[in-house]
Amino acid sequence: MEEKIKKLEDMSLNAWPSHQMELYDGWILRFSYFYTHRTNSVEQFGSSTLPWREKIPYCESVYRRWGTPAVFKISPLVSKDFDYVLENRGYEIQHTTDVMTADLSKADLSFPYPDVEVKNRIPSYWIEGLFDLKKTTNETHRLIVPSMYRAIPKDTICVCICRNDSIIATGLGILDRDYVGVYAIHVQEAFRRQGLARQICTSILAEGKKAGATHAYLQVTAENERARRLYASLGFSYFYTYYFRIRQTF
Repeated sequence: MEEKIKKLEDMSLNAWPSHQMELYDGWILRFSYFYTHRTNSVEQFGSSTLPWREKIPYCESVYRRWGTPAVFKISPLVSKDFDYVLENRGYEIQHTTDVMTADLSKADLSFPYPDVEVKNRIPSYWIEGLFDLKKTTNETHRLIVPSMYRAIPKDTICVCICRNDSIIATGLGILDRDYVGVYAIHVQEAFRRQGLARQICTSILAEGKKAGATHAYLQVTAENERARRLYASLGFSYFYTYYFRIRQTF
């Protein structure tokens, strides 16, 4: 199980690059002007030789210089003792997220997706449409995030649904080894509960399977029950949970 978690954690790092990154003794410090927790946090990816009492304050100083709180990602691969240390330093849990996986040979890919536009690159209009769906108005985010998407080193399956020349739903598949990762599932509020999210997800899984993927993974916040039900109906099941530790004072 640990080996599979490590594989998925590596693939999720490949799938979503940060604006800036620093490698530090088996840790990676990711910074993206706090666009998301995942791209603005410390992740442990290798062996560590320095003591935590030295490394944690160093990370805090780096994020202080960057102007954002220090955030640490806590996955099942991270020592429970390290989590306790952060808790004792005043770090609170935020953004608890479940990782779900699916065997594409058993996934339900029968749902048609005639409305979905599929491309193997990420066009600028898709990113602008995503900004609109997420109501992203921060000028810095709108400036740096396009370069983050274009820095994805893996093949992509970029999908959207349009109405009246406007994007009303998005999704992104990231192909890595024998998996397709499912990302950026968003539907405009006025068009929800019409099966568009299912079309988007089915298109990513079907296109991923055509490209050689045999499995899929995605990440969904623990409180998003509606999305979890959709993903379960497509053949996804729970695998593990991660969360972030954050200390607001910096």
